[in-house]
Amino acid sequence: MTTILHKADSRGHANHGWLDSHHTFSFANYYDPKRMNFGVLRVLNDDVIAGGRGFGKHPHENMEIISIPLFGDLEHEDSMGNKEVIKEGDIQAMSAGTGVFHSEYNKNEDKEVHLLQIWILPKKRNIDPTYSQISMKLEDRKNKLQQIVSPNQDDAGVTINQNAWFNITELDKGNSIEYKLNDKTNGVYAFVIEGDASVNDQKLNRRDGLGIHEIETIDIKADSDTKVLIMEVPMTF
Repeated sequence: MTTILHKADSRGHANHGWLDSHHTFSFANYYDPKRMNFGVLRVLNDDVIAGGRGFGKHPHENMEIISIPLFGDLEHEDSMGNKEVIKEGDIQAMSAGTGVFHSEYNKNEDKEVHLLQIWILPKKRNIDPTYSQISMKLEDRKNKLQQIVSPNQDDAGVTINQNAWFNITELDKGNSIEYKLNDKTNGVYAFVIEGDASVNDQKLNRRDGLGIHEIETIDIKADSDTKVLIMEVPMTF
């Protein structure tokens, strides 16, 4: 078993006034050659967007982009003709493929948007761009695993162009859960959204991340009421 620990206060940080962003991996002006990725997990940004502000139209290509709102309402518009609002409980995925333009704005003037934006390197390059969005029931992650991303269209959650699975769980203090990998050659990156948890006996606090590979299962115990994002991803690309 191989592990890598990223404490919350070790992340890159940029505050642009309208955008306050923490970067688990190298991004924009934050560069650390030791923190480029975890397998195909390339970007894990923890963003807070001020009221009425956002990202203007900009391009992406050959990247799987997953947005997970934690608070507030984020308005998305893209060159594929999609115009949607996503909020807590919604999961959005975009396969940029050959190229797509999109914008993301805080729909409300009077409150912030908090979200995780995650980039995954794709399994196949230069595919036609696609967009998907789904609303998940928050109660279905209470003390159990709720799958939110997978490579299979018939599975729960949004579909991406990679052999990756994401789950969220909200555990009450003292409860525990086991996650079994779908593909034992993959690794798992566990990110504590809220609270405190022990992952394979490694104590983690709010916004800490732990990457583990060369394992088939991981154990998560809630040291306080906690919310954990579990990202199973290929380690080679």
